[in-house]
Amino acid sequence: MGFLVKLLVNALAVIISAYLIPGVGVDGILTALIVALVLGILNTFVKPILVILTLPITILTLGLFYLVLNVIIIYIADYFIGGFDVAGFLPALFFSIVLAVVGWILDSIF
Repeated sequence: MGFLVKLLVNALAVIISAYLIPGVGVDGILTALIVALVLGILNTFVKPILVILTLPITILTLGLFYLVLNVIIIYIADYFIGGFDVAGFLPALFFSIVLAVVGWILDSIF
């Protein structure tokens, strides 16, 4: 049951973030659920590999390159999901930041 609640909370965070950020579009609730699921899978399996591969760059930039990794994950999700559109680097960056903040707020509420 916890997984399902977390998925719904993340889907709600995706909808709110897409509403707040111009340049990011989500077609509907089902697409938001798929985006939340795919982002969760990518963050679980792909992101740790990217973190290890880019560790020297992340250390040199004092951790700021980690934001670029979030953008890469969002671009990968955009590539695989048809109803999820990201217009560029800055919308993807702001989407990742707003998604993290909104997800944190919703997690603390639920």
